[in-house]
Amino acid sequence: MQKLKKNNLTLKIWKYFILFSIAILAFLWIFQVVLLDSYYEWSKIQDSKKIANTIEKKNFTQNEIEKIAFEQEACIELTGAHRELYRIGNCLIDTDTVTSNFIYQNEKEKTYIFESTYFKNKVLVYGKELGEDTYLFVTTSISPLNKTANILTHQLFYVTIIVFLLSFILAYFLSKHISNPIIKISKISKQIAKGNFKVKFETEEDLEELNELVSSLNEMKEELAKTEELRRDLMANVSHDLKTPLTLIKAYAEIVRDVYYKNKEKREKSLNTIIEEVDRLTILVNDILELSKTEANVESLEISKINLIEMINEILEKYDILKEEGYSFSFHHPDQVIVKADKKKLEQVIYNLINNAIHYTGEDKNVKIDILELEEKYRIEIRDTGKGISKEEIPHIWEKYYKSKKNHQRNHYGTGLGLAIVKGILEAHHFTYGVSSKKGKGSCFYFEIIKEKEERKIKRK
Repeated sequence: MQKLKKNNLTLKIWKYFILFSIAILAFLWIFQVVLLDSYYEWSKIQDSKKIANTIEKKNFTQNEIEKIAFEQEACIELTGAHRELYRIGNCLIDTDTVTSNFIYQNEKEKTYIFESTYFKNKVLVYGKELGEDTYLFVTTSISPLNKTANILTHQLFYVTIIVFLLSFILAYFLSKHISNPIIKISKISKQIAKGNFKVKFETEEDLEELNELVSSLNEMKEELAKTEELRRDLMANVSHDLKTPLTLIKAYAEIVRDVYYKNKEKREKSLNTIIEEVDRLTILVNDILELSKTEANVESLEISKINLIEMINEILEKYDILKEEGYSFSFHHPDQVIVKADKKKLEQVIYNLINNAIHYTGEDKNVKIDILELEEKYRIEIRDTGKGISKEEIPHIWEKYYKSKKNHQRNHYGTGLGLAIVKGILEAHHFTYGVSSKKGKGSCFYFEIIKEKEERKIKRK
């Protein structure tokens, strides 16, 4: 049998259940035995007051009062300041002294309790002034409860033993029933902590909270598995991207030092290669840093008004050098497009999407940029004429280094992080984004910026 630890869930549930049972039993003992006489006496006083209030509110006949006295087993006496009007029932004691004292002291309402030596019990007399020198007295017997208390004591003794044993057994099985699924979940969590993401959280208990917990843990496990896979891929891919240019830099630097240091042409060519590889390293490191900052939300957005047409034209000017290699860029747009965004980050989005289109466009080397003016927003589309993306791949292209999962390639324009950076920036702006693609017909990456209220009003007019 497994040894229970001090803070074990099973032990704690069992302990609290037992304590709750003890508290309930203690409550019964106090009220059914210890406070029985006091409660009984209080109850008889309340009954007497109720009788008096009933008679006071309604104009009963003597026969009706007799019926009340019989039903309540009470003596009812109605008297004036100088004479008794009538007395109904057996008052058990001589109440003349009580009534005289009550009237003499000008009491409005008072309760008297006497010991009856003849009947060996207590007698309760409740007096109340009804007005116009009329007084009502209700006398009832407070029967001894010794025998009743003894019966209740014996009964509660057996009830206590039975309830305690049942609660002991029930608490044990209930605590096991609740704690076993949690213990099972804890064991599975330890396997996940060791890197085994093939396990699955399951429960056979039909408890809504437990089922929700299992569902949440399974979702968490899937995300952890993706993160772990991404970490391994990221380490492999970044190390690959870093290792290759570093190797080339070292090799060409050694060649310049040992072989080409006297040959100007070859020396310049080797140094240019070193510079290109350093630039590649710079791009990679900057992309990694930018992605880390975007994902961690460490930079706040600096929102300002931007002339989007001017921005894209300025960006396209920097690609003029590629026109010598046969690339062409077409840009269609409305007359004026003013939007609100972080200028630096929006430039980065457009740069990355254009770079992506350049890398994947078809043999015609054409890239299209369009700004579509819709009723309440602007839609920016960047198209290539390449091979396109399959439906299975589309949900994953925004992931870091997704391409590397199939075939890692180094290229002049990208690091495999561009689309992940785009996604982070657009989500930080709460811009809608996406991609549409057909195999063999290219891809269209787009994002949408909501117009300012003033622009929307003008458009409607």
